[in-house]
Amino acid sequence: MTLIRSQPQDVKLGSGKLASIDITAISVTRALLWHAVEIRTRDSVTNLTGLSGNAARQLRDDLHSFVNLHLAALIDKGKGQLMAVDQAITAIVEGKRQYLAQSDISRAIAEVPGSASLALSHPLFHAALMPAALRTHLPTSFRMLTDAEERQRYNEAFVEHEMREFSSFFDQLEGLSLSDEQREACIRLEDSNLLVACAGSGKSATMVSKVSYVLEKGLHAPSEILVLAFNKNAADQLKDRIARQLGVEAEELECRITTFHALGLGIIKEAEGRPPQLANWVDNAHGEARFIDGIIDALMKSNEEFRTLWLDMLLLYPKADIPPSQFDSAEEYRRHMADNSGKRPESILSQSGIYVKSLQELKIANWLWQHSVEFKYERRTKVQDEDGGIRHVDPDFYYPATDTIHEHFAIDADGTSPFRDYVKHAKLKRAGYARIGADFFETTSAQSADGSLLDQLRSELEKREIELTPKSPEEIMKTIPSVVMTRYRKIIGVCIKHIRASSLTLEMLQEKAKTLHDKHRATRFAKVIWLITQAYSQKLEQDERIDFDSMIGDATKLVEAGRYRSPYSLILVDEFQDISDSRAKLIKALKHQRAFTKMFAVGDDWQSIYRFTGSDITIFTEFEANFGASWQGRLQRTYRCNQTLAEAAARFIQKNPAQMSKQVTSSRPAVRRSIRAIPVKVEWGKPRMGDACFKVFERLDRFLSGIQSQWRESDEHRLKVLVLWRYNMLDPFHAGSPMYDCIEVSGLSFHRSKGLEADYTILMDVSEGDYGVPSRIEDDELLNLVIPRPEEFEYAEERRLFYVALTRASRGTFLLYNSSKPSRFISELCAVAGDDVRFETVDGVRLMQCPACVTGRLIERQTEGGISIIGCSSHPRCSYVRRPSGV
Repeated sequence: MTLIRSQPQDVKLGSGKLASIDITAISVTRALLWHAVEIRTRDSVTNLTGLSGNAARQLRDDLHSFVNLHLAALIDKGKGQLMAVDQAITAIVEGKRQYLAQSDISRAIAEVPGSASLALSHPLFHAALMPAALRTHLPTSFRMLTDAEERQRYNEAFVEHEMREFSSFFDQLEGLSLSDEQREACIRLEDSNLLVACAGSGKSATMVSKVSYVLEKGLHAPSEILVLAFNKNAADQLKDRIARQLGVEAEELECRITTFHALGLGIIKEAEGRPPQLANWVDNAHGEARFIDGIIDALMKSNEEFRTLWLDMLLLYPKADIPPSQFDSAEEYRRHMADNSGKRPESILSQSGIYVKSLQELKIANWLWQHSVEFKYERRTKVQDEDGGIRHVDPDFYYPATDTIHEHFAIDADGTSPFRDYVKHAKLKRAGYARIGADFFETTSAQSADGSLLDQLRSELEKREIELTPKSPEEIMKTIPSVVMTRYRKIIGVCIKHIRASSLTLEMLQEKAKTLHDKHRATRFAKVIWLITQAYSQKLEQDERIDFDSMIGDATKLVEAGRYRSPYSLILVDEFQDISDSRAKLIKALKHQRAFTKMFAVGDDWQSIYRFTGSDITIFTEFEANFGASWQGRLQRTYRCNQTLAEAAARFIQKNPAQMSKQVTSSRPAVRRSIRAIPVKVEWGKPRMGDACFKVFERLDRFLSGIQSQWRESDEHRLKVLVLWRYNMLDPFHAGSPMYDCIEVSGLSFHRSKGLEADYTILMDVSEGDYGVPSRIEDDELLNLVIPRPEEFEYAEERRLFYVALTRASRGTFLLYNSSKPSRFISELCAVAGDDVRFETVDGVRLMQCPACVTGRLIERQTEGGISIIGCSSHPRCSYVRRPSGV
């Protein structure tokens, strides 16, 4: 779209035209493949798309300058009104009546009639863009408008003044005395505000107090205040707390405290005269998943292209085939490839029940199984060396029907391999097969990379007249591992939300697929998810229904078109780290429609854990880019975790440099060794984790019974123990929660524990694996097909989820893990917390940590020669050994 500068009062955009005075905001947004410039008026939004980042920023700056050229002309025309404007500014500054945001000054100026006040109160007015000659006409008071430091000095003095004046008010809010950080957050009210709050720091109390303070000052009418929460329980709790603080019944509260969904529903109902018809599954936790499963089943029956692509995804592309060079170590590469069967953790189980060693071998093995080809994997074979000697090799695949050997070599297009001496060994194998006259063919990683691998395999087998008999879709679907289905269900749910919210096209998805590591997998999935999303949208249209995301999107359009008029001048948003692009657009629409509307968001980027529902953490971490110049505060004092836990968790989460920095302190003293790591010997098919969990209950109950005088307040008083798990299949309470004398136990998933607290927590199965911690099924690169600003730090969201689980406890936490597969997160905790992570048996006996790998324990064993050594329990993964003391 072309920008044409015509008259200063107008901006012409292609065939359209906007009056400069009507433009309220200009910002740069990043789309999937390019950047866009968003131009807002009170009743419209125009997007100029298809731009590079530099071009978008230049266009934004040009538009700002162009609008300010028109504003300068209006000021020059109305110079005679400047003294009246001066009086308006002076009145609010000298009275020290309130904190002054830019819009507060603009509102006072706007009350003065004339073109000068219209320009000076405009949201895009920028003093630095005024002609120098015009600045000489501005009275002294205008420094408050033109000099950011002048307004800052006033506001700093005002905050100190309010701290004193409202000291007794802040001493008794909700029966508590607010911290200085909380008091400052209540007083400050820029046009956009972000309060970054660590876990357990009293952010909800701050929101309640903010509303109370604003009403006490008379800055906004109750009916002008909107408080948004992400779920009904949170909204109801905030409503009850605010009503209690104001001394009224919740039903009598004039402030609107609601969820995004309820707000969207209300907007549509008011604008269109009737509520929208919601899909009948939206209120059911598993309804959307079943709805999508139904769509997939229907497409499998009716669309041959989809059926082929979907079976390929499940069978041949269960994970992204990422080159070893993209991983920090060989161990990380093996972890990515391996499955979670528990039997052979560094191998991958194929459909035929054979364990293979790479994802490319898995693709071959599963394709052979799909086409009913009999083969042997790594069948030992004798070959002859150049000197005539005999040695044994284990070729990857052997086809008994034609006595054919097939090697799949990890050799790239340039003839090199990521593995040491691999090319040399491949040459020796080729020569050895030639000497014995074997029927031999090879495939390579290069063919996998260029997409010709399976075509080459088919050609070689057909050349040998090996029969290919494809299995039926029904037979294949019965054998797909649950971990693969779970992985794709999660990805599909996220992708549908982003595709619909951002109006993505198949061409955009396919273009983005070319940028991912596994391009062939991504290209296939782009078509799969496009077909699913189309069917999803068509089904909703046929039923004349909408889902929650559509409802928020439709509500936003009604606000932007002016069909709904916002009554809100102050918008508060709870749990802002969970914000999605569609919800952010609704907030922007409300904020920009009504002049001088303010926004106050509260959240913790360290606890952003809902990417699968469409949340985008960069809206939080890049707050100012999204919502304009802002004040950003911190709540860094936690009232939940003891200092040891608080410090360890904070250091752990900040390993990701993209997370905002915080200096967390606790109101609770440090408790030494309050993180306890307990290895559990897991045997296939036996519920060892659950057994270990119950042993910890019994041990903890005995310990607390012996020190009752230190904690028990009454005979009925029991300490809370919260058991947390990454996936519900780990729930140990199938037979109900046990009863104890000193502890009260309950359990939840990591996600559902957010916002809760307990005295002790037990984290189940903090182990490596697809269903482990971090979960490998949650970090698939396919999500980058639809997320414009993907996170670069590995397992970023899984790290935040573990942080959430860690910070539920006040006294201490127990980490149960598979002794043969300890999570990398445990090693990281040891690195940041040192001796405050204690390794022990389930009965509490201290274990000596391996100084090399940290998570292994030192045990005494005999070498083959009968020599006693002290070695790591993780041998051979860890090679640490030493001689016993005194030997």
